[in-house]
Amino acid sequence: MIIVRVKMGKAQISLEFALIFGIMLILLAYSINNITFTQNSQAAGALRVQISLEAKNLANSISNTISQVYAQGPGSKATTYVTLRYLNDANYLEKAFNLSGSPQLFITYLNGAYVGIVDSANPILESTGVSKNAFWTQSLYKADLTLNGTFVPSGSVTYNGTTLNGILINNLDQMPSNIVIVVEWIPGNGNSWTFNLTSGELRINIDPGG
Repeated sequence: MIIVRVKMGKAQISLEFALIFGIMLILLAYSINNITFTQNSQAAGALRVQISLEAKNLANSISNTISQVYAQGPGSKATTYVTLRYLNDANYLEKAFNLSGSPQLFITYLNGAYVGIVDSANPILESTGVSKNAFWTQSLYKADLTLNGTFVPSGSVTYNGTTLNGILINNLDQMPSNIVIVVEWIPGNGNSWTFNLTSGELRINIDPGG
């Protein structure tokens, strides 16, 4: 058996320790960047995808519930429950979409439900490209409700230079994680949309031809 003994000076040990410590700091900084939501970080990009999917699901739930009532005819009613994880967290929305003002949720209807994530300082909808913040799903009920006053509380955003009306939700942190979508078809009551921030109830009446 041959035993090799290597003597290392204190200076060499200190140098190797500093090198290892430096590598650990680099790895730690990389990990922190991935788990915090800094602008353009991988985590912020992944978060944006998750929020977009949740907004798309909310739009789809609204459209599907309206389609169900429309298919059943006058006097019908349907209820859908949606659980939110991201859309009611203003901090998530602000960082993922790089918003400069307070995050707002915008809901409107044009042959299907639109759900948009907008900035109070610059409420503009983008449906394509890297700045996409509007998500739409088609419904059986064909109607354009974006240009009239069917929404309470009402609000407006800009889309391709046009002002669209809808429900503009502020104070998202006060919105519950469980949203209730209630759709009815009561003839003669017109098209009406109301949202209760406290209870999280979105109540819709459709009135085809009314």
